[in-house]
Amino acid sequence: MSFDSVDFSWAAAGILLAVAVGVVVVTFAVTLVIARVVGKHSIVDVTWGLGFVLVAVAVYVASGVLGTGNPTVRLVALALPVVWGLRLAIYIGWRNHGKGEDPRYAAMLGDGHAPGAITGTVLRKVYLPQAGVMIVVVLPVIAAMVRASVVLPVLVLGAAVWLVGFVFESVGDAQLARFKANPATKGTVLDSGLWRYTRHPNYFGDFCVWWGIFLVAVGHPAGLITVVGPALMSYLLIGVTGKELTEKSMSNRPGYAEYVERTSGFLPLPPGSAPARAT
Repeated sequence: MSFDSVDFSWAAAGILLAVAVGVVVVTFAVTLVIARVVGKHSIVDVTWGLGFVLVAVAVYVASGVLGTGNPTVRLVALALPVVWGLRLAIYIGWRNHGKGEDPRYAAMLGDGHAPGAITGTVLRKVYLPQAGVMIVVVLPVIAAMVRASVVLPVLVLGAAVWLVGFVFESVGDAQLARFKANPATKGTVLDSGLWRYTRHPNYFGDFCVWWGIFLVAVGHPAGLITVVGPALMSYLLIGVTGKELTEKSMSNRPGYAEYVERTSGFLPLPPGSAPARAT
């Protein structure tokens, strides 16, 4: 394989990137209007999953119009983010239905911020960062859409890593939802199921999903450039908005310190093992 226009169309990739940017801008602009109407900006959490679905569909259609890419690779690169994004959007929409503003956004925007108000602070702290991250994270999908060659073992490996992530994220979310719905467990710490092996099975799953999609793109060397996508997602999940923020909010809950001592912080590991305690 080589960096040539036969195996990888740079011109088509540029067009698809422009399409992706346009879809992201329109999607978040519409979300901003909806947030103003419903009076809460946490609606953007639904957009997070749905936005990737819309971008994946748009670049799939555009790549078909351009006549670029391999049909099998394009279909896989469409299916993986669409299935992941739809599940996430539906789950978060169900979880947040009938609730007010998410405490995270309320704390971020401050007490003086009117519900759903459109301000510079909202754009700077909520919408622009998420839109920017989405454009970067979706780069492997774009690369996969313009790749003419197929490296079947890499394609299968990518789909397998994605599947591991999808299972961890969806099962972890389901277990947490059942736990929260049980009045008997209120104020306690979930330490069963997947949550015995990692304190964040949903974030670990998200991590695997995007590294799997990246592997689908790297059947051609040019796809290696898009490593910035899963790398940025990993940084956010582990060090910024995912693991770090969740653990800060959970730190004062009874039993959480003991849970941290025996349970791996991110990668699934046997509970109480030395590697798990080291995290």
